[in-house]
Amino acid sequence: MNNLVKEKLKSGKRVTGCFIGMYAPNIVEMIGYSEYDFVVIDDEHGAFSTSELENMIRTAESVNLIPIVRVSYDPSSIQKALDRGALGIQVPMVNTKEDAERAVEMAKFPPLGTRGAAYSHRAARFGADKGKAFLDQSDEHILVIPHIETKEAATNFKEIMDVEGIDLAFLGTTDLSVNMNYKEEGPKHPEVQKVVDGLYEIARENHYKIGTVAGDAESAQKAFDKGADYVGIIAVSVMLKAFKDVREDCERKLGEKVR
Repeated sequence: MNNLVKEKLKSGKRVTGCFIGMYAPNIVEMIGYSEYDFVVIDDEHGAFSTSELENMIRTAESVNLIPIVRVSYDPSSIQKALDRGALGIQVPMVNTKEDAERAVEMAKFPPLGTRGAAYSHRAARFGADKGKAFLDQSDEHILVIPHIETKEAATNFKEIMDVEGIDLAFLGTTDLSVNMNYKEEGPKHPEVQKVVDGLYEIARENHYKIGTVAGDAESAQKAFDKGADYVGIIAVSVMLKAFKDVREDCERKLGEKVR
């Protein structure tokens, strides 16, 4: 069990992945062939059955992507994602130190946490791996990533990140802008950017790893320039833009609408 994303982050390298919220193993394959580091399977906003989640994770592994799941609000979501073979979890709406502690507890086996132990699932290769070696490796290699996406979370940022077992903070800038009631301007609003810049500054001062989301290469580069270590690009945004660009290019060349 190796988590190359966790290893890269520990060594000071930056990583790039894609978010996907639809059941599309073939798109996961394409993301892997494009040589991204990880894929975030979005079980918060996406639509997946447990077996579909497992197939998406299996596909990621087949193309050397580290499978990470943004879990839902169901209390069993963390357990199910990890038992299916996820090597990381992104936990939405972590607003307090207690929320962060709960996330770590649910992701780690006793005595570090309260994750239920079993060896019959695919994370343990259906029983081929078991006992202390499997339990310790799981605790060591799984990434625990809280979402910082409310003003409350931003206020409690340092307390959240100082919880033992937290590996990386993920800034959810869209949710943050809505939470701050800047629904029209969104993440670009100066007050939202002020909060975001403050979080990056705290991360730099305390050597916290930090990540965020991006819609395209330009916004991904801006995030890295700010100090991000981990950027997840929204796959559907990339595809939608590509479809639109092709249509508009055809229209320019024809000099007329194609629909």
